[in-house]
Amino acid sequence: MRNPPREPPGSEITPPELFARRREFIKTGALFLGTSVALGSGLTALSRLGSADPPLHPPPLPSAPPGAPPWVVGKRGRFGTTEAQTSYQDITTYNNYYELGLSKSEPAGAGYRIKTRPWTVRIVGEVGQERTLDIDTLIGWFGLEERVYRMRCVEAWSMVIPWLGFPLADLVKKVEPTSRAKYVRFTTLLDHEQLPYQDSNVLRWPYVEGLRIDEAMNPLSFLALGLYGAPLRLVVPWKYGFKGGKSLVEIRFQESEPKTTWSRAAPSEYGFYANVNPEVDHPRWTQASERRIGELSRRKTLPFNGYADHVADLYRGMDLTRYF
Repeated sequence: MRNPPREPPGSEITPPELFARRREFIKTGALFLGTSVALGSGLTALSRLGSADPPLHPPPLPSAPPGAPPWVVGKRGRFGTTEAQTSYQDITTYNNYYELGLSKSEPAGAGYRIKTRPWTVRIVGEVGQERTLDIDTLIGWFGLEERVYRMRCVEAWSMVIPWLGFPLADLVKKVEPTSRAKYVRFTTLLDHEQLPYQDSNVLRWPYVEGLRIDEAMNPLSFLALGLYGAPLRLVVPWKYGFKGGKSLVEIRFQESEPKTTWSRAAPSEYGFYANVNPEVDHPRWTQASERRIGELSRRKTLPFNGYADHVADLYRGMDLTRYF
């Protein structure tokens, strides 16, 4: 009988970006076998990829860009938690944003490359009218709301993050999807100057994610600004963090299930639904527990990341070990 995946310390979990590039590193490693100096350089590069060391200073607090209307938060507290929020330092300097770097700390240092104004998002596909919308138009339509959500990474660490943005359902209603719209496909920015690691082959770019239309309409689904959203990103707190595509430039309504980035890269490890499920282990580590950033001990992972009351009905009758 096969033993279940064990509960690993965080230091033993192979970062997904390193695993995804294993063939590249095998080939590269062969080139380093000639001299000890070259081999040392290769090991240094590998250790840097796994680095979680934050920069000395977090980026400045977010604010409206120069020339843009001031941000006014109109709503707070509709969704929240009594759990302690993760520190601003950790939220902004411990990130997976592979387009800006493969270590956790690199996005904070490279985020300045992204030009957040002007910024537009295309609404296309099965909608009443295709259109291109400016980010400030969206803020004008829907206002800004603060929500505090738990965020659970597929790597078995978690945070509690205050997000600023607006409900995805409000946008869906506004663009009037047709009866053929069963799914929503989210595509992110493709720009090698602003996102220099798109020159790598660690993943297929641009980054693509997707939801069923009823998931998109759930009150928890959120479009957030800032925090490496640059400046628009998807937040679905009952799913693993990789579902939250950053730097969104296109939202497409379509009849078929979208092929998403991680499920194409490793379909046996990263499914389309990616619901937080402590009973479905990753092939290389358990998902039954997690490490909250800023805490020393591990805690139990909650089904749907603690949001089952809001979302469990979406999956009634589904086998969530098959549709993971």
